[in-house]
Amino acid sequence: MKDLLEYIVKNLASKPDEVVIVEQTDSGNVNLTLTVSPDDMGLVIGKGGQTIHAIRKLLTVRAIAENIRVNLQL
Repeated sequence: MKDLLEYIVKNLASKPDEVVIVEQTDSGNVNLTLTVSPDDMGLVIGKGGQTIHAIRKLLTVRAIAENIRVNLQL
């Protein structure tokens, strides 16, 4: 899960070295916390939240395939 999120966000961000992802796993639940540079926050969220919505949907599709639940916090 973390690999997919890291790949997507690092390709979006103008400062990919400042992307930090913390992954916590509890019995079938994966909690991801994403931290990016303040300059990249707008790029990751997107206009009207469309980009972060799309990222969450991609993570959900992978989570369904792995039979787990995923939660992404920005």
